[in-house]
Amino acid sequence: MSKSYLAEEHEIFRRSFRKFLEKEAVPYFEEWEQEKQVPKSFWEKAGEQGYLCPWLDEKYGGSNADFAYSVVMAEELDKVGSGIGIGLHNDIVIPYIAEFASEEQKEKWLPKAVSGEMISAIAMTEPGTGSDLAAVQTTAVSDGDNYIINGEKTFITNGYSANFVIVVCSTNPSANPRHKGISLIVVEEGTPGFKKGKKLRKMGQHANDTSELIFEDAIVPKENLIGEEGMGFYYLMQKLQQERLMLAIGSIASCQNMLELTLDYVKQRTAFGKPIGKFQNTQFKMAEMATKIKIGETFVDQLICDHIAKKNVVNEVSMAKWWLTDLAKNVASECMQLHGGYGYMEEYEIARRYRDVAVGSIYAGTNEIMKTIIAKNMGL
Repeated sequence: MSKSYLAEEHEIFRRSFRKFLEKEAVPYFEEWEQEKQVPKSFWEKAGEQGYLCPWLDEKYGGSNADFAYSVVMAEELDKVGSGIGIGLHNDIVIPYIAEFASEEQKEKWLPKAVSGEMISAIAMTEPGTGSDLAAVQTTAVSDGDNYIINGEKTFITNGYSANFVIVVCSTNPSANPRHKGISLIVVEEGTPGFKKGKKLRKMGQHANDTSELIFEDAIVPKENLIGEEGMGFYYLMQKLQQERLMLAIGSIASCQNMLELTLDYVKQRTAFGKPIGKFQNTQFKMAEMATKIKIGETFVDQLICDHIAKKNVVNEVSMAKWWLTDLAKNVASECMQLHGGYGYMEEYEIARRYRDVAVGSIYAGTNEIMKTIIAKNMGL
């Protein structure tokens, strides 16, 4: 089924990006999983080829590409494996700079973000604060021309690699309501009082470096404040729509890739004298998964079109995020079961897929939070 938001130039770009990944990522992905990090050299090569933030304006090094290019990249990256942090950099972190930063800030950070010279991250979660962003304990206290930042962030994707981090912090702890005291401040690598913790040991997405970030009287110039003081929570709410949509896009791509892997396997694996794909139970399981994936894909395609048209689809994106991340976990479980004992072996890709999709229902707002948003919009 053709997608209305894709044109021939998007498919040309897809083929080009796929070739790049086949050369620069696929042969090294297992090594990256072992190292728990994608090397800086890959980022720089991606930047040289125009694959970092291609949607940015040409004056910052971008190509003015539309959102459909981000969709294509998300789909192709998932074919390699979860954990290549380009998607977070391109479509989740840098949009905050592009939309809310001053021109001076854009000129400082955006060209380096496009070239791969600087890798970005965003620090929301804290050891005691997850989905309730208004309750962050990290503080930024005014001190002349600087902020003094204290606090700790955890589970920060790209955290170990990042050259600059957008930190969600409280510039007014006494604000009532609390969310009006939240601000976004960029903290650069090498800032006095800012240090990175060790890479965290995770169940899945091993190539994606995730770490703690510690701020102990970190001295950050006030010129690193993004937008207005006290507006950080509102900026986050604006951009979380795209973040959750990107997660839905990645989830449906994961489902499609797992189904394809399993289809190949059940056609080749024999039991009781015939391919296991000839057994009715296998056929029913595969048919059920294919149907649910197609339904999810159709919904996501409509959301992509609405997002490109700049429609407010927060409610629908919340639906897509929880339903598709749950679907990805269910598909992973069914596909592993159809692989039998081999599905539990790391030599088979489905084992990695199984552990990689598990976190989808947790990050970018838990699925329980998504349901709360939906219920609230229903007037409950």
